[in-house]
Amino acid sequence: MRITRRAFLAGATAAAAQQRAGRPNIVVILADDLGYGDLGCYGQKHIRTPHIDKLAAEGMRFSQVYSGSTVCAPSRCVLMTGKHTGHSTVRGNHDPEIPIGRGEATIGTVLKGAGYRNAVFGKWGLGANQDEGTPLQRGYEEFFGYMNHWHAHQAFPDYLWEGRRESRLIDNWFHQRKVFAPDLFADRAIAFLERQSAAQPFFVYFASIIPHANNELGRFQPNGMEAPDQGIYAGEEWPDVEKNFAATITRLDSYVGRIVETLKAKGLDENTVVLFTSDNGSHKEGGHDPKFFASAGGLRGNKRDMYEGGIRVPAIVRWPARIRAGQVNDTPWAFWDLLPTFAELSGSKTPPGLDGVSLVGLWTASQPPRRDHFYWEFHERGFHQAVRQDEWKLVRQGPKYKLELFDLSKDASEANDVAAQHPDIVARLEKLLATARTESKDFPVKKQAYE
Repeated sequence: MRITRRAFLAGATAAAAQQRAGRPNIVVILADDLGYGDLGCYGQKHIRTPHIDKLAAEGMRFSQVYSGSTVCAPSRCVLMTGKHTGHSTVRGNHDPEIPIGRGEATIGTVLKGAGYRNAVFGKWGLGANQDEGTPLQRGYEEFFGYMNHWHAHQAFPDYLWEGRRESRLIDNWFHQRKVFAPDLFADRAIAFLERQSAAQPFFVYFASIIPHANNELGRFQPNGMEAPDQGIYAGEEWPDVEKNFAATITRLDSYVGRIVETLKAKGLDENTVVLFTSDNGSHKEGGHDPKFFASAGGLRGNKRDMYEGGIRVPAIVRWPARIRAGQVNDTPWAFWDLLPTFAELSGSKTPPGLDGVSLVGLWTASQPPRRDHFYWEFHERGFHQAVRQDEWKLVRQGPKYKLELFDLSKDASEANDVAAQHPDIVARLEKLLATARTESKDFPVKKQAYE
């Protein structure tokens, strides 16, 4: 039976009306190592991101959002579990990878319990193919991508995981480099969205590897930024590694455009929350220089730093049914707020013991949530900590270094350490460095590190 255009539009309108009356769909688009300043809507002058910029124009853009950590695995664990790195299972990049704690609630399990259909496309990085380690054990019905974050360094891999089964990419065997994995993830995400309807809400976690570098390749040649082509940047008088870096970000931008257009075509975008963000700050790997495009956006530091450039990330939320377009919001929030936020959106009870708070009031009515502080710790190349309370941020960048204090309301670039002028604030925040965390058997803090 042929469906007329009028009938199709009527069906789409009915689907939109039904969605407005129910719980929202949720799509999280997570970039990998994308800096605070790498998008046009955050001040980028050279890399073109028209679809993400449009997402910001149609939703709410945030200026003070924090990732879960300054590298990928702990940041993703924080996002999934609603616990900051003082309490989360994963607190650093570990080899072999450590899965999320057995029986621990995740966004997937909470939304599945609320009747959502859940899928992951891209980089999981929270455990190998083992019990409790895969997305299928964490509340997701569909998974296609990298199980291990070391494997995800390869943009042209020999295989990917389809659920718990290897899916071989023969066209990439023997170094042929014909299939760019991020393209496959976008195709799978679009195919999943095209199968959905207003009858059942869904959650899509689209975790791209762009613009992460191939670290191993970068050790042997000057360009470890893998890209299928340099696109519109091929003629620029830039180093090849920077052309590739820019080309991958613009390619990611095209995926965002495709996702939003698919939601619109299905009549589902009105009541779908689309969140775009990055797992940590800008990287300096694979030959890429974060200063070339001012990727940190004027902030201090990069990936693996506890300064703002390592943990402050771009974040945009679009929800036409509830969020007024064109807003810019300066309220700080962090990845550990997402699980309680999605729990409230789905009508679920927030699991106990979380560090996050719901952002629904902030997103829909600009009502800042109540919280006392933000906390981070990082276990790689030593033990590092940071805490933010109101405008004050205390940083211990390595246990043997001095404590640094910054007033972020006046000094977002953390150029002026004012610890000597405010010993009382340093003392207060230093107590939080000790009390905002619990010990971890997998990421122990050695006493001699402080001696």
